[in-house]
Amino acid sequence: MYEAPYPPYDLQDKNSFALGSYETLEKHWPAILTNLASHINQLVNDITVEFDKTRDNDGSSDPAAQLKIGEGKEIISKAIRLKYRMESDQELEKIPEDGEFYVEEYNSELERLAQLGKNRWFVVPWLFAESYIFRLIRSFFKQTTHWVDFDPFREQKVEAFRNSATAVYQVATIMHDMECEKDRLVEPTRLLVFFKEMLQMCLWGNATDLAFLIHLAPSDIEQFQKVERDAQEARKEFILRNDEELVWEHINSLEHQAGLVPRCDLVLDNAGFELFTDLVFADFLVTHTPYLSKVVFHPKLFPWFVSDVTPADFYKTIQSLSSPTFFNGTTTTAESARHLKNMIERWERYLKEGVFCLSTELEDGYEKTQFWTGPWPYWYMEDKANKLWRSLSESSLVIIKGDLNYRKLTGDVKWPVSTPFVTALGPLAGSFPLLSLRTNKSDIVAGVPQDVAVRLDEKDKRWRINGKYALISFMPKGRVNKGDIDNMGVPSHIACG
Repeated sequence: MYEAPYPPYDLQDKNSFALGSYETLEKHWPAILTNLASHINQLVNDITVEFDKTRDNDGSSDPAAQLKIGEGKEIISKAIRLKYRMESDQELEKIPEDGEFYVEEYNSELERLAQLGKNRWFVVPWLFAESYIFRLIRSFFKQTTHWVDFDPFREQKVEAFRNSATAVYQVATIMHDMECEKDRLVEPTRLLVFFKEMLQMCLWGNATDLAFLIHLAPSDIEQFQKVERDAQEARKEFILRNDEELVWEHINSLEHQAGLVPRCDLVLDNAGFELFTDLVFADFLVTHTPYLSKVVFHPKLFPWFVSDVTPADFYKTIQSLSSPTFFNGTTTTAESARHLKNMIERWERYLKEGVFCLSTELEDGYEKTQFWTGPWPYWYMEDKANKLWRSLSESSLVIIKGDLNYRKLTGDVKWPVSTPFVTALGPLAGSFPLLSLRTNKSDIVAGVPQDVAVRLDEKDKRWRINGKYALISFMPKGRVNKGDIDNMGVPSHIACG
């Protein structure tokens, strides 16, 4: 099995180039567990009040409510216990046999880490530990009767999206204006301009990550969501690697591939505003370009990293956008509301026609989708999830969104920043045409010139983790000729096959 020539980031790194992992252990994970326990506690209290009221009124007791209260208290206890074990540097415990997938795989990795003396919280590899936490949280709910399908982060996701109303209406109007200019978009240079704008909107949508923005106010989050042309132009200097021209060149080439079913696969990251921008970009690709005719969206099967998209989130988002009261209290014009309504009706039609679909709805979709919540880097996709790998290898373009997915793509190891993106992809490189859109919220960076990194280290030591900088990284499909790589980490020659 492939092993990178550099070690993974761990949770003890405190130096200026690895701030993210230590802060995650010290602040972010404890906050997530505290918020989860507090949220469940409030719900249990509400159920208890209703239970007591019913019992006092007619003397009856509800066994189901009583069981739900007990199960809720058990979840709270497990979350608090996990936080304590984490903060006191104890060993990571095995995932219980909860009937969910990948129990054996996570526990086998724990055994391997134990042999290396890396199975305690302060020394465990960061990426594995974070995946483990959310898989363990899933077991807290999976082992219950009344909480088994409960998403403890749903309210956070919905509320954050509700605070995105201003940007949502602006984007809807942008899409309306584009529809009015549809006849002029046949001009390639004009279409390229719109493509770049839509791509960057999709990129910066990734900045709104609840696990990352957990302490920010709605007004702060709104700053990340500015979609005006001037705002996007101002942020261009923060894109440290920009392969948008290469992506467009690839998309253009699809028109000339006879017999090809032009499908885009989009591996989702965050729910809410980011998912909205993903849908907008997908809409642009199938509505306003002649190159792609179908988009398959890949969610996570259960609540993951606080804000990742589940199937329920996907459909709930479209339902919310269809509701005239979801953004209640937000001032907008009747015209903007109509623009949004028209766009959502188009998306609903695309879902009915199969132009848009979730990966879970396709053949073997549930099995294929499991991989995204596994314990491994995506390096091992061909071996660990061969059906998924073969499906993506038939895709015209695979877009992989977000910081977590970038860490999984590159193994979250300490690659030098100038390491070519193709090298950091390991065995996955060339498996399919891959576009990674990521705002930087963790230490791993690849494909950025060393001198750029040095200047940024002098200017802003948190550039790797503060979400202000971004990467647009593209890797075509095909065998990579080793050594035939330019200084930006983009293969200058791809041999077909």
